[in-house]
Amino acid sequence: MRTLPPSARRHLGETYAFSTVATHLKRVADHGQTVKYLLRLEDGRTIETVVMHYDASSRSRARTTICVSSQVGCPIGCSFCATGRSGFDRNLSQAEIVDQFLMASRDLGEGQRSLTNVVFMGMGEPLNNYAAVVGAIRRWAAPDTLNFSPRRVTISTIGLVPFIERLSAEGLPVNLAISLHAPDDELRSSMIPVNRKYPIAAIIGAARAHAERTGRRVSYEYVLLQGVNDSVEQAGRLAALVKHRLSHVNLIPMNPVEGSPLAPPSKHRAQAFRSTLQAAGISTTIRATRGLDIDAACGQLRARQPQAVLSPA
Repeated sequence: MRTLPPSARRHLGETYAFSTVATHLKRVADHGQTVKYLLRLEDGRTIETVVMHYDASSRSRARTTICVSSQVGCPIGCSFCATGRSGFDRNLSQAEIVDQFLMASRDLGEGQRSLTNVVFMGMGEPLNNYAAVVGAIRRWAAPDTLNFSPRRVTISTIGLVPFIERLSAEGLPVNLAISLHAPDDELRSSMIPVNRKYPIAAIIGAARAHAERTGRRVSYEYVLLQGVNDSVEQAGRLAALVKHRLSHVNLIPMNPVEGSPLAPPSKHRAQAFRSTLQAAGISTTIRATRGLDIDAACGQLRARQPQAVLSPA
């Protein structure tokens, strides 16, 4: 803004910012189909955002999905998750969530692609930061901003029942993904401590009510862990739990986490698990592994940095 006096330009530069996030690291994998960003916030803390391109197939259109974070770290403490190992610092603001989308959109602009889907599957438990997450979705959807439909947004939650019920009443047709990961309360509580407060039956009841109220299918996310939750018998019990006209199971072979004794199952066991679900009439997919060479699983890139808090720019 050269028409302004130098003193005014200095004042504006020191006082205001166009974004609450800045790219600290950017890594590309899968022949350009996966891009992971380590973003620096204004207080020097870091979060992760991933953009994934999917080519058109016989079953779906081409799409570009952004996986956004909702918290710095995560308080849930799931046994298989790299983010949980780093602990929890704070919630993200609405602006910091919105700006992840805007940052990626600007970066994509040079490649003539645009974001088609948003998933809250990055760092943090989205429903633990309810107001900022819902506020960001409404900001994206506003006609005078991005006009981005909530139907293209998925919120992944460990199953905080009161907030699922609250979300269902918002009038937002967002998609819900439940991070289930076990077919019984005893196993799930050992993996996800908050299950003791919100057991599986309560979570599935709230998820089904959300599906009926919004007409949106619920996806049950299930990280497959070798010898822990990947048997055919466990698949049969899972099928009985989630069978509903608006349900889908997304199987996710675990991304290896350094220092963890847990491991992904063999391809044969994963396929047997899927076949058992499909034989029971459950819509099921196995998520394609992306970006292993760039630590694309949630929390891994941040964990490899020497400092979780960087000096603010």
